[in-house]
Formats: sequence, structure tokens, C-alpha cells
Amino acid sequence: MLTSDTLISTQAIQWKCVESKTESRRLHYGRFVVSPFKKGQASTVGIAMRRASLQEVQGTSITRARFHGVSHEYSTITGIQETIRDVLVNLKEIAPRGESNDVKEAISSVTGPKEVTAGDTSLPSSVKAVDDSQYIVTITQPISVSVESKIEKDCGYHIENLNAYENGEFPVDAVSMPVRNVNYSVHLFGSGRATRETSFIEVWTNGSLTPDEAMSEASKKLIDLPTPFLHVKPEDAPYFYPVGDGSSSALAGSQVCDVNELERKLSEKTFIDQLELPARAFNCLKKAKIHTIADLLNYSREDSSKIRSFGQKSVDQVSKALWEHFAIELPKTEWHIN
Repeated sequence: MLTSDTLISTQAIQWKCVESKTESRRLHYGRFVVSPFKKGQASTVGIAMRRASLQEVQGTSITRARFHGVSHEYSTITGIQETIRDVLVNLKEIAPRGESNDVKEAISSVTGPKEVTAGDTSLPSSVKAVDDSQYIVTITQPISVSVESKIEKDCGYHIENLNAYENGEFPVDAVSMPVRNVNYSVHLFGSGRATRETSFIEVWTNGSLTPDEAMSEASKKLIDLPTPFLHVKPEDAPYFYPVGDGSSSALAGSQVCDVNELERKLSEKTFIDQLELPARAFNCLKKAKIHTIADLLNYSREDSSKIRSFGQKSVDQVSKALWEHFAIELPKTEWHIN
């Protein structure tokens, strides 16, 4: 006889959109419910979906702009209200929607007096501006102004080197992030062994993708990224031993203390500021010359509690912040990493 506990344990995880609204052309909102999860799984999925949505989902943006006869980004053009720098900032705010991964070109050629918007830009057929009313520049005199732009598809935020551009071409600090924000919450239902979790995920986008599309893209990324691990051979897998383990000395000179190089570089470049710690804990770590996540992971929980003025409460705060921001934990024992 099937009990309610059995039915819950065998039920497939499903998701659906429970709320969807367009707050403006460049702000779309969606709320999704996903369940049932076993205890602890909802947070794992919520953290992963949030990071994948913000960091891995690609967006289209203007990355470069060319102004004829202009030599400096703070130059002014007679008959134009803004400086070149102001125009570049306004171009960054345009949210194009495009399917192609190729670099595309667009041009705005307008005669004033006129307030120029995204709708005045001639875009390739595969690209469309989400909001044609997005402001670019005001031409105050009867002159012609031409701005040539490059449009690319990428993910994340990019700051370009201004010195690498010349002949009136300037980089735009592109924000290729169609997902503006993601929140998730976890709610329990059931009791005993039948306890399960429901996750509510909220997504805000810039309109170039709907929240549904963003969730779908993030899910695909989460499926694709770990795929190489399905084909890892045991002898190829990096691993390390705790200090004091007899096996580490017995295997000296072999692949005892290898570690993934990419993970090492990321942790070395990530500063503890991103943990958003309370001031007391943050200052204690700084005084102990712990500046990056890599520095922090050289300390076990036991070692961390021995840092001057750094008590168990601070250790718990650091552990919680590491898990919430990066889904990693402080080592329980000291680890030896070469």
C-alpha cells in the first residue's frame, strides 16, 4: 500500500512560473516555484541558479563606438549637449536583443536639432533594441552627427583598456548581463522522514530575455559545466591529503598534492571583501594578513579560532559567508597544497 511518505519521495521535481509581469520595457519580473526537494537540496539549487543566472547567461550589448573627428573621450562637439563620455555611458544603457554570436555593426546618423534615442539607430536584422526610447544624446544645432557602434554577445561586465583604441573609436564598459537580480527562498513542508523543501526563485531581467528564458539558459549552463567530470579517470583527478596523514609521506613525489589550477587562480584573485563580513571579523582577518579567499582556505576551523580576537562566533560567520557566496567550506583540518 502506498503511503503519503512514499508518494512524496517518488514525486519528480517540477517547476512553474507563478507570477510574471513587465514593470517597464527594461525591467521584467518572474517568480517561480520548484519542488519537491529533499532536505538541503533547495539551497544547493538556489545558490547554483543564482550564480549561473547572473554570471553565465549571455546578453547582447554595445561594446565600442566611433565618432568621426574626435580624439578624446572627454571631448565636446559644437552642437551636441553631452560630452563623448556622456554619450558612451548612455550607449551602455541600451539593451539590445540578439541571437547571433557574431560581432554586428550599427549606426546612428541624425541631423539636429533633435533628441536622439535608440530608435534612431539602424540595427542589423538579427538585433532589436528592447526600448526604442532609451536616450542617447541631444543635438542642439542643425548639424549631422554619426555614431558607429559594435554589438557583441557575451556574459558579465567588461572594462576595456582605453589606450588600445584610436581613430575616434572608444570602448564602452559593456554590461552583458540580461539578468539584473535573482533571489531565492526555501520553505519546508511535511514532517519526519517525509519532510521536503520548496524553493521560490525570483528573477529580474533587462527585457532582452524574459525571466523564463533566463531560467532556461541558466539551467542549460548548470548542466553543461560539470559534464567534463563525467569522463574523468581516477588517475587524472586532482586530490590532496591532510597534513599528518602517513600516506602523504609514503607517496611523496607522486601526484599527492595536485589542485585544480583554475580554482587556485580564482581564489587567489577573490578578496575577502566579497564575503560581506561584519566589521569585527573582517578587521581581524586583515590584521592576520588574510586578504584573499585563498589565504583564508589555508586555515582550518580550528586554526581560524586561534587568530587574535577571532572567536568561535567569527569562525561561524566566516563559514556561513563562504557557503552563501561561494558554496565552499572552511577545511575541518589543515590542508597541504602545493
